[in-house]
This record gives sequence, C-alpha cells and structure tokens, in this order.
Amino acid sequence: MTNSIASNTGARSTELDKITAGALDSSRGSTTIADVVVSKVAGLAAREVSGVHALGGGAARAFGALRERIPGASASVSQGVSVEVGERQAAIDLQILVEYGVSIADLSRSVRKNVITAVEQITGLEVVEVNINVSDVHLPGDDEGDDTKTDTGRVL
Repeated sequence: MTNSIASNTGARSTELDKITAGALDSSRGSTTIADVVVSKVAGLAAREVSGVHALGGGAARAFGALRERIPGASASVSQGVSVEVGERQAAIDLQILVEYGVSIADLSRSVRKNVITAVEQITGLEVVEVNINVSDVHLPGDDEGDDTKTDTGRVL
C-alpha cells in the first residue's frame, strides 16, 4: 500500500516540475536570461509610467547626463535598476525620481504592475518582487541642464 502512495507522489512531483519549468525549459534545451536583459526591460517599463521623472540616484543621474553629452554614447536604460535573476524567477529593485504632485503610493502600484507585466511577458520569468525606492521629487522648473546663473550684483 505504501508503494502505490510513493509511486503516485513521484508521478505528481514530475508533473509539477514540468508545469513549473515553464517556457524556458523544454525537452530540446533550456533558455537562460541575463541580468542585463531583465534590467533593461524593467527600466523601460518603469519609465513608461506617467509620473516617473527619472531612474537612479543623484550621482547616477549626473553621470548619465555627462554620458549623454559624449558623441556616440547613450544613456543607460538600466540606470537605477538592479536585479537578481534565477533560473525561473527574478527580483527587481528600482530607484526612482517622481514628479511633484503625483501620489507616490499610486505611482508605486502602477510602476510595480507595469514592470511585472513587461518582465514576465518578455522574458518568461516569474517576478517575485519589485522593490521601489523613491530617492527624490522633481519640482516644476527644476532642470538638470539649466545653466542660467543668478546675478550677485558684484563686478566680475
């Protein structure tokens, strides 16, 4: 009697393994997804949400602004994004700068939903968590490239 229970349990675990393996593993081979792929997808998905001004902390944004001024260089899509990617799952951390006046709680829900949907659809990985760190608020009139100087009234 215990032999039939053990054999049924073994068959169920094999079926469960096939179900949880998903689209990344098959009898013809397996697919691995690099961290940079998940970072880029998550970064693009986060930027799509209205109310997200930028990703990354102050130093990362400053470095990105310098990189944009170099001919031929481009800003990093994965700036402000860090990920941990396993065989079937991914965890994502985002650092964002939000627009002033936007509800941070609502924005976080929207960003989380958009990132999870994009990463799961594009990569086939299950997203187990998306942690969001709001590092700053962008105020109207604040421009990173503003080179205007205030007049101090002193003779130069």
